[in-house]
Amino acid sequence: MGLSVSGGLATAAFFAFLLAAMRASPALRRTLRTFFEVTWLALRYLRRRLAGEKEQAGPIELRRTFERLGPTYIKFGQLIASSSGLFPDRYVREFQHCLDRVPPEPWPLVRATLQQALGRPPEEVFAAIDPVPLASASIAQVYGVTLKAPEGEEGTAVARELVIKVQRRGLPALVRDDIGMLSIAAEILQQLPRISNANPRGIVAEFERSLGEELDFLGEAARMDEWNRIMRELGRVDVAAPQPVHSLCSRELLTMERFRGVRVDDVDGIRARGISAEQAESKLIDGMHAWFQCLIRYGFFHGDVHAGNLLVLDDGRIGFLDFGIIGRLSIERRRQIASYLLSFATKDFVLLAKTMTQMGVCEGKLTPSEWERFARDLEEAFSPFLGGSVKAIDYSQVIPKMIRISRKHGTRLPSDFVLVTRQLLYFDRYARLLAPTLNLFADPRLMMTIGAELMML
Repeated sequence: MGLSVSGGLATAAFFAFLLAAMRASPALRRTLRTFFEVTWLALRYLRRRLAGEKEQAGPIELRRTFERLGPTYIKFGQLIASSSGLFPDRYVREFQHCLDRVPPEPWPLVRATLQQALGRPPEEVFAAIDPVPLASASIAQVYGVTLKAPEGEEGTAVARELVIKVQRRGLPALVRDDIGMLSIAAEILQQLPRISNANPRGIVAEFERSLGEELDFLGEAARMDEWNRIMRELGRVDVAAPQPVHSLCSRELLTMERFRGVRVDDVDGIRARGISAEQAESKLIDGMHAWFQCLIRYGFFHGDVHAGNLLVLDDGRIGFLDFGIIGRLSIERRRQIASYLLSFATKDFVLLAKTMTQMGVCEGKLTPSEWERFARDLEEAFSPFLGGSVKAIDYSQVIPKMIRISRKHGTRLPSDFVLVTRQLLYFDRYARLLAPTLNLFADPRLMMTIGAELMML
């Protein structure tokens, strides 16, 4: 009886200690929450396997676990969804659900973050704030606001329409704890022969780096300034990023001018604004020219030009949004990418193979027949882009096919090249929507721009 009582007291004391430790340490609380979710993931996975759902058991349960664990894991799920070739197809398809609209934080939490970032109640800064977000993502929400007129100028029509991007509360600490857990998982997976070739350690390290950039809104404001400065140096008044309001920016808050326009893939919206097919094509080409000039001449490029981040503005310009993901390239890499695009456009697949080899980590081919085999595989993979039917192009398979061909021939493509290629696929998709006869990869205007910029390096 005495042993039973003492055992019960010891158990109660242990749980009391654990509860106190969890209250004192958010990191420990997060670790235990993650451990709990992973345990339940394993049990649900086994249940699905026993029910005969072998193929989908892993993807479905992992995606649901990521959603329950919140922002960091949802963001990692979005990485999986957009990384065909790096992850199994069934996981890539399942994690497409993570690309849908993410529920925003309640307005009281957002307001508290705003007050902390501004150092005063937001009502003292903004004349109006719409509490319904314009957009909601795993990292932040975006709201429309109106800036108050300066003192003494009330009623003088100086109020400005702006948008504010507000980071989810407590996100940096949460991300730090979650990255620690992901790193441990990556180290375990790195030891498994069938998985180590995918380099899980490197994937998590790159995810940590890019997420760190996205969480720094002061850095994003600086990158928007850099883009606009480059556009001014290029003499381009037709392309812009929103102007940040630096006095109202912090690491958790980004305040900027409000762009009004329509997404580049909204063909009906573009037509409704009286923009003809020829004008839409011209505007898109202008935007792509600016992007290529920025990449090749300055080694700086927007790294996430999905349709929500590329607008045809009401004032006629092309607007680039969201500079959370950008790329920077050395002069050597810029020359290689320009050579890649020019050899692709001229159908010189042997030169294309040699350029890809230079960009990758591999040994060069020893005989002409080796180069010819590499070139034939590339021609077979990419021929739909060079005059084929739009219906023959499966955009989701381009990068996986490129990676598979490269691996077959001993080449490991660098991540910056894959990032550039993804943006080119975005642009090509928009081009074929707005102007079905336009072939981006063989368009002489674009090739002349790339050639001219290459000569200036």
